[in-house]
Formats: sequence, C-alpha cells, structure tokens
Amino acid sequence: MKIYIITSVLSKYLSIALLLFTFTLGAQEKFIVVLDAGHGGKDHGAARTYPEIGYVAEKDVTLNVALAVGRMLEKHKDFKVIYTRKTDVYPTLTERTNLANRSKADLFLSIHVNANQKTSPYGTETYVQGPDQNRTNLEVAKAENDVIFLDAQDRQTFGSYDPSSPESLIALKIQQSRYLEGSLILGGFIEGNFANKDKRLSRGVKQMNLHVLRMNAMPSVLIEVGFVSNYDEAHYLASSKGQAEISESIYEAVISYKKAYDRKSGGGRIVESKPAVVEEQPLKNDFRILLMSSPSKYVPGDPALKGLNYILTIKEGNLYKYYYANTNMASVRDRNIKTARDAGFKNATSIGFTPDQKLASGYYTIEIYAGKDRLASSSPILKAVSDKAVRTKVGGVFYYTYGTAKTLEEAIAIMKDLEKKGLKNLVIQKVVK
Repeated sequence: MKIYIITSVLSKYLSIALLLFTFTLGAQEKFIVVLDAGHGGKDHGAARTYPEIGYVAEKDVTLNVALAVGRMLEKHKDFKVIYTRKTDVYPTLTERTNLANRSKADLFLSIHVNANQKTSPYGTETYVQGPDQNRTNLEVAKAENDVIFLDAQDRQTFGSYDPSSPESLIALKIQQSRYLEGSLILGGFIEGNFANKDKRLSRGVKQMNLHVLRMNAMPSVLIEVGFVSNYDEAHYLASSKGQAEISESIYEAVISYKKAYDRKSGGGRIVESKPAVVEEQPLKNDFRILLMSSPSKYVPGDPALKGLNYILTIKEGNLYKYYYANTNMASVRDRNIKTARDAGFKNATSIGFTPDQKLASGYYTIEIYAGKDRLASSSPILKAVSDKAVRTKVGGVFYYTYGTAKTLEEAIAIMKDLEKKGLKNLVIQKVVK
C-alpha cells in the first residue's frame, strides 16, 4: 500500500512537471528563440585594434551574428525569433532575461566574444547554468510559472498546479533539470558544429554562474564565438566569412535541437543528442611556428613572408628568426604548422616557449632602427623614446635599441607600447651575456 501511494504521488509530480514543461510548446504555435547580441551602445565589450584589421569590437560582431542567425531561422514558418537588440543599443541584463521570460521562449542564446590578457588563447566555448546557481534559477522558474494564475483560461488549464504546494515545488525542480539538460544538449550541438563543420578549436561546454543563464526559465546558453585578443581569430571574427560560418553553425544547432524533440511521445522531451565535445586541455608551453632564420630583416608585407600575418621577429646574434602565430593548444599548433607549410615554408617547425620564463643571463631589448644612416637628434624615432635609445655600429650599420626585459612577454609589451607611439618594423633582440 505504501509503495502504491509513493508511486501515485510521484506520478502526480511528473504530470505537473510535464504540464509545466510543455506549456510553452503546447500553448503557442511557434518555437520561440530569443537571440541576445551581447553588449551594445556605450558598452563595446571585448575589443582590440590591429594595424591590418582595425578596431574589432565585441558588440559589433555579436550583433552581426545574432541578426544573421535570426534571418535564417525566420525563413522557417514554425519559428518565431525575438531579439534583445537589433541596433547598437544597450539593454540591461535584467531587460534581456525579462524579455525572454515574458515571451515564454523555448530557447535563449546569448552571443559573446572572448578575450584574454595573453594573445595565445584561441577557440570557442559555450556556457550553461552553473551547479551553484540552481536555487536562484528555481526561484525564477517558480515566479515565471506563477503567472499561470493571472488568466482565467490558464487557471482552468493548469487547475492541478499550485505554486505553494510541495508537489508543484518538486515538479518545478524536475522542470528545472530539463532546462539544464536542454541547455547542455544545445551547447553540444553548437560546439560540435564549430569543431566538426568549421574545423575550429572547441573548448567545450562548461557551467558558469552567469546572470543571463541564472535568471532564465528556459534552456539557455551563452556562446563565446572566439577570442578577439588572438590576432588570427580576431581577423576571423571581423571577416564576413568568419561571421557567416559562426552564424550558420549556431543556426544549424538550433535546427538540430528542435528536431530532437519528440513532441508526440514526450511533450518536449529530448530523445536524441550528439555527444558533447571533449574539452581540449591547454599545454604547459606556448608554441610559435619558426618559419625561417635569416641575416636579412624583413618588414610586414614583405614577399619573403609569403602573405602570413602576425609575425614575431626575434633577433639572436646576427640572425633574425621569424615566428608565426602563438598558441598553447596542440590542435591549433598543428593547424598553424600546416598553414605555414602550405604558404611555402616547408621546413616550418613549432618551438615551445615557457610562459614568463626569465633569461638566466642577458636580456631582451627592442631594435627600433637599423640602417646605414645615423639618426639625427630630431628624429621622430628618438623623440618617441625620449632619446633613451642605445646606439651601436656594426659593419657600417647603425643599430638603435630601447628598453630591457627579462621575459619575452615583457619585451612584447614594450614593443606594443612603442607601436602605439607610431614606431614600425620593430624587432625583439635577445642579448646573451
């Protein structure tokens, strides 16, 4: 008898949960997707400026991608797309989630661009509700389902739902777990497309306590479509080709997610899913691709560099060493080697650099000029460094260097500061004592 009672009550809980979870699907004719373009207006989000690309701002990339995804979804009659913004404005985080909740959306996708202090991080990642935010998310789900009692027809339809009852609380918890399940599956579709279709590095599906995930009463994901702090990826994010590929991968993930519903038998229960992408672990070292060593100094755009960008030149002794790209991910390192060899550097090889490693002896400095003519004291180059350059003459060539650093990262930072002052064709010189 006791077993029968427990089974009966559990059945009641599941019935209420099913009723709540299928409300959006059953009460509305269209599958509602809310697309949230991160940041906007005065909030530019993550941004970088590159000489060859210009200013790349997160708010612009996310808006372009969101609008493109929406245009593709709107071609399907069974979809309704709602945008948190369609222009360069800034809705608050609360306004974004309130819009999704009021709309009784089936999915919420927030699109963002990543950044890091280092230039090596690379790839995509998708976030879902974190394990430490379940209580807050449960309260949101409860509050959103309380509106059922505001309409007479809804009261009749949901006559068995009482938000204050223990049965309904358990039902909401079941509903909440389905939100997380749906988020994880959608995230798997998205990252799977990035990795398998676009051949990009996927960092996987992760959980994090983020407002736009915590405060939504529906499956929700936050997509980081790439790192603007990485030169190659910033170029990809800013390009029409890159934005088109990103948009198509997200669009196809939403289509796959919707197809995964078995509405007849499960009322919104997902019955198939693709395996989540395994997160690649970063390597201990950074890897740059050594293209060549030469006594000649080549500047960006020189034909000798075969069209490759983001070249770091390090002078050791009388040789200039030309390194392409930088990453701490094995898959990206291997892809960079292939890119270099395809460009014509058949002997290109990867060289490991220990991050923030200090030289045991000697130092790094920045070569700001090399030429047969001695610089005048009025030279803009010398003025940019406040006449603190060190001049040497070797074999009839004048060399001017500036600054000292114990690590390569410090030297790169000095070089970037000089570039901001207008100096060009700079080279890091390794001085060994």
